Amino acid sequence: MMEKKLLPILLLMILIFQTSNLFAQEVDITPYLKEIENGRIDNVIAALPKLNKDYPQSSSVLFLDAVVTNDGQSAVDKYSYLVKKYPKSKYADAALYRIYTYYYAVGMYKSSKYYLDQLENKYPNSPYISIAKRNIPLKDKTILTNDKKPITESPAADSSVKAGQESKYIIQAGAFTVLANAQELIKELESSGYSSRIEDKEIAGAVFHVVYADGFSNRSEAEKALGTINTKFNLDGRVLETN
Repeated sequence: MMEKKLLPILLLMILIFQTSNLFAQEVDITPYLKEIENGRIDNVIAALPKLNKDYPQSSSVLFLDAVVTNDGQSAVDKYSYLVKKYPKSKYADAALYRIYTYYYAVGMYKSSKYYLDQLENKYPNSPYISIAKRNIPLKDKTILTNDKKPITESPAADSSVKAGQESKYIIQAGAFTVLANAQELIKELESSGYSSRIEDKEIAGAVFHVVYADGFSNRSEAEKALGTINTKFNLDGRVLETN
């Protein structure tokens, strides 16, 4: 239990340490990381517009922007852009690690393993490698995507249907780092008639609040609902088979 409590602090300490050797053209984001560590994320969000304006080519600002992005997939897009455009950035390994944690949290284990391999191959001395390796998946499962092409992935440990439900298919609607945003999506889904729930997944110190819509007995029913949900709520959800 103590180890779990220390992990988020450890991760932020690693980030803060990395900022001590920034390139001259980069802005030092250490104060902002400390603000996040102390629970003052709103101060960082408020400061970002000016930082983006003053340092439009800064990989550190890009990383900071991704860190405070509450929607998991949107954050992954920003981290991926950072790794691609700034592979020598002090934050490139941290970005890969956070991509890994997202895919692991939503149960896409082959994708998460891919990014863990990238982390090991590109940044073999990264302190995030040993942390990430605590969560290597053991099983595979088929996840059905929007285009109906099955992808073999591994299920999240607790992605089974709740007792009393007969759902064979569920929709993974989104993953959020801010609980309030996951709860807001739950309200929107339920107001539209969808049974939904939140499952928290802690991956090596990173916590994601994953939203599921369930109650689908067949694939076609789930895929039809997926199309409606993605369009109505501007999401990028996916269908998962539970058994």
